Amino acid sequence: MSKLRLAVQKSGRLNEESLKLLKAIGISIDNGKDQLKASSRNFPLEVFFLRNGDIPQYLRDGVVDIAIIGENLIVEKGSEISVVEKLGFSKCRVSIAVPKSSNAKSLADLNGKKIATSYPNTVQNFLDKANISANLHIINGSVEIAPSIGLADAVCDIVSSGSTLFKNNLKEIEVLLQSEAVLVKSPKISKENQLILDKIQFRLQSVLAGRKNKYVLLNAPNNKVDEIIKILPGIKSPTILPLAQEGWSSIHSVINKNDFWNMIDELKLAGAEGILVCPIENMIQ
Repeated sequence: MSKLRLAVQKSGRLNEESLKLLKAIGISIDNGKDQLKASSRNFPLEVFFLRNGDIPQYLRDGVVDIAIIGENLIVEKGSEISVVEKLGFSKCRVSIAVPKSSNAKSLADLNGKKIATSYPNTVQNFLDKANISANLHIINGSVEIAPSIGLADAVCDIVSSGSTLFKNNLKEIEVLLQSEAVLVKSPKISKENQLILDKIQFRLQSVLAGRKNKYVLLNAPNNKVDEIIKILPGIKSPTILPLAQEGWSSIHSVINKNDFWNMIDELKLAGAEGILVCPIENMIQ
């Protein structure tokens, strides 16, 4: 039986989140410490633990079928590799930053200047679109130190919290792209393995939809039900069930977790009581 070959980062946060996601979609991986390859005991899947920067080439060559990788790396090294699903974790941005003492306030101020980066393709494409001419100095790791040692006037690197920039007395002046972990596939994936990937994608979409939404239950007097259901969206429409207490109903709905706190006061004013909010493990539509 064919097995789908998945590449994930060898170590680090992306590795940990990837394995958690596999567990959430019901795939168990038998992996020990420092293993470079592991198999699932309940799904036709092999996991390869690789250096992040090598994964795009493995995908291009068809050594692996799919990968969980930062979107920024696909933009830099794998423009021909298809993104199957955005996964919602390991969010960051690729930004240009300059020393806090610099007079540069925008990309235009870097015309003719030196930019140190680990993302030369991303930066060059961005500069070309903006008609800016700058000299790129390619560095692998510790990019932020380049201005302080006179190697560059600016840097372009991944920014998550911004604490690394702050520690190195740098300030952001331009965001080139927003990034997050994505599931991608090789252009050489077989038809048989594409069918396995389709099953994984279905499970992923169910888990990701569950993470984005909350299940809400509340009680309301019957004369307030119409007003309340106008507030609650529901997947199609809220579910309304009669309570044992005459004149009252229980209303059940699914809402986006980011919307709940914006509507809670509105629900209470409309007469909602006993509001319960529950997490959703999977949401299959």
